[in-house]
Amino acid sequence: MPGPVPIVVAYGASDEIRGAIAGAMGPAAQLVFLPDLPAEARGPALEAAVAVLALNLSEELQPEEFPLLSRVGLIQLVSAGAEHVPFDRLPAGVTVASNVGAYAGPMAEHVLAMALALAKRLPQQHAKLARGEFDQATLTKAIRGSVVGIVGFGGIGHACADLFEALGARIHALNRSGRTDRSVEFAGTLEELDRVLAAADFLVISIPLTSATRGMIGRRELELMKPDAILVNVARGAILDQGALYEHLRAHPEFSAGIEAWWDEPHEGESFRTAFPLFDLTNMLGSPHNSALTPGSLVEANRAAAGNVLRHLRGEPIAGVVRTEDYVG
Repeated sequence: MPGPVPIVVAYGASDEIRGAIAGAMGPAAQLVFLPDLPAEARGPALEAAVAVLALNLSEELQPEEFPLLSRVGLIQLVSAGAEHVPFDRLPAGVTVASNVGAYAGPMAEHVLAMALALAKRLPQQHAKLARGEFDQATLTKAIRGSVVGIVGFGGIGHACADLFEALGARIHALNRSGRTDRSVEFAGTLEELDRVLAAADFLVISIPLTSATRGMIGRRELELMKPDAILVNVARGAILDQGALYEHLRAHPEFSAGIEAWWDEPHEGESFRTAFPLFDLTNMLGSPHNSALTPGSLVEANRAAAGNVLRHLRGEPIAGVVRTEDYVG
């Protein structure tokens, strides 16, 4: 590999994150942090770059700056999802890679926490206690012996399977190929979604939001699930039909849902709102899309992303290559 090559980091980064990126890439990269540059230096930096590290290109680059990426061979995302990438603005031939698996550990813990809270009916019992009811008669669900359906069996799905299996659950996994090297009770493609929905005591949604998965779980799919099933979504809100979920939760009080990714997430300073009164329901548990945020997790995610860029520079296979056709059209 030749001497240091210019790599643009499109987002503002703390000293710790800058150190992690630099440490992962070593002398191979000449790092240029775009927010540090005066306006007149941004264009030349982008024109010289052979790779870009990005959080959200639509917010980090101006529309007139996208054509300047003609030398870029790789746009490496720090995020696990790629639905926010403006593919129509990118030069032809540029590869986009998502940061697959970078947040898997903390997200899997969050999934398990939500599943356990709902299985033990903690939100419902908390509400009853607040009303003066002391309900010892209503049984709770056990994870041991249950079927956990995981829709999206990548890094996050594998990490979830590890935790649920440790508690005695059986895993039914869906991914693009229908195959996995990991031992599971059942593996299939999205064409077998109905089968997994019907079998699942717990359903974990950890699949990317694409053209094919948008609105994938609606009224019909929810009706296929067990009346007392538990659904946990740590992917993207738009995979679920919000209205259908609200009506299903309201009509089936034994069914419950943990929602970590929302349909309309506020920008900084804005208030959070939902289109339906989900928080009036005691069989719904919400969190503010923070499952990946534990001490050091963002530093490690940046280190992982930088490592993927280094593999690209060395001509080695990279992880998380995004299929443009999944997002365009």
